[in-house]
Amino acid sequence: MLFPDTYAVNRAGHMEIGGRDLLELAAEFGTPLYVYDEATLRGRIREFRDGLRAAYPGESLVLYAGKAFLSIRIARLVAEEGAGLDVVSGGELHLAERAGFPMERVSFPGNNKSAEEVGLAARLGIGALVVDSELEIDLLARLAVDHPVRATLRVSPGIKPDTHSYISTGQLDSKFGFPVETGQALATLERLLGVANADVQGVHAHIGSQIFDLSSYPAAIERILDFLVQARHRLGFTARELSVGGGVGIAYTRADDPPRPADFVRIVAAAVAEGCAARGLPLPRLLVEPGRAIAGPAGVALYTVGAIKEIPGVRTYVAVDGGMGDNIRPKLYGAVYEAFKAAAPDAEPDTTVTIAGRYCESTDILIRDARLPRVETGDVLAIPASGAYCLAMASNYNYNVRPAVVMVGGGEARLIRRRETYDDLLLTEV
Repeated sequence: MLFPDTYAVNRAGHMEIGGRDLLELAAEFGTPLYVYDEATLRGRIREFRDGLRAAYPGESLVLYAGKAFLSIRIARLVAEEGAGLDVVSGGELHLAERAGFPMERVSFPGNNKSAEEVGLAARLGIGALVVDSELEIDLLARLAVDHPVRATLRVSPGIKPDTHSYISTGQLDSKFGFPVETGQALATLERLLGVANADVQGVHAHIGSQIFDLSSYPAAIERILDFLVQARHRLGFTARELSVGGGVGIAYTRADDPPRPADFVRIVAAAVAEGCAARGLPLPRLLVEPGRAIAGPAGVALYTVGAIKEIPGVRTYVAVDGGMGDNIRPKLYGAVYEAFKAAAPDAEPDTTVTIAGRYCESTDILIRDARLPRVETGDVLAIPASGAYCLAMASNYNYNVRPAVVMVGGGEARLIRRRETYDDLLLTEV
């Protein structure tokens, strides 16, 4: 199902999530509006968390990807569910601190961290600073700290999964990680081990995002474990922690058939446990970062239809009050979504239209050739699977404001991020 777990069609024939009518939410909070279902967020975290605990004989931790979508309320929900948090900037780390997130469950990757970000991570005592550059090693060495900083080394296993090239990160030609196959990873690990300010816990690898073919993970894990055997023999290093990333794909259209969380954690856990046993390696603490698979299915974007422009014999453009400013993925990755009429989700789709955004760009198209029942100005459209990498990459292009966000559950709707105002846009002017 494309919609969140609590999706239903209510007595009025309208779409409902978390016990709340989507048309009523649009009227109360305005559009564009992003609606997150609390039950789906918690449910996805538990699927990964409990599945991993059952499948892996050692200690484990599921990390929520802050870059998919992060707010103070989301961070607190993640903490309540016993999960960790993967942050990729000082800003995300600062939000985690403001939310009171347990810092020992925070991991901080990123290929070009600043001195300020490395210092903040050290001051807060995070669980893992994921080292991804020689510069970062220099920054760690120069720190004035009372206790060593917990660190892991990001390595690139040389695996290219079946996904869009823009979101593939584990191959040799990547800005992320130190390649295993060239010997750079081992040489960098040796250097990192020589830094007194670094308590090196283990290694981190991530092969990409929106992955459907789970066979890529055991292949990558085999190469990482072979690397750890090398590290033990040549450097006397034994990893206490291993992060295998994640990037599990989700359904954006009814034609998509993504893997289940249970299958992902079972395959990853078996690859690590069996691989370690075969090589005589002790079981490390296993970390996974499912990525969009937690936030993506939990979010739905609501838009109001404005202008409708029919070009006879060509196409009909249905313009909405959002677009590339709140969801740049169709323009950036060629991402494909489906749209539904919130007032009539079960109506037969009998028209083909192109859903266009309101931004001054010809490529501001949310969905090309969408199948919908007849729509009119004022109708509310719902686009599911919008919970990840939409708001996180939102902008103020054309000096537009970014949308409000509500979380729903048990018939209640809670505003967790207000809509920006025009005055907000001027706050940084000097």
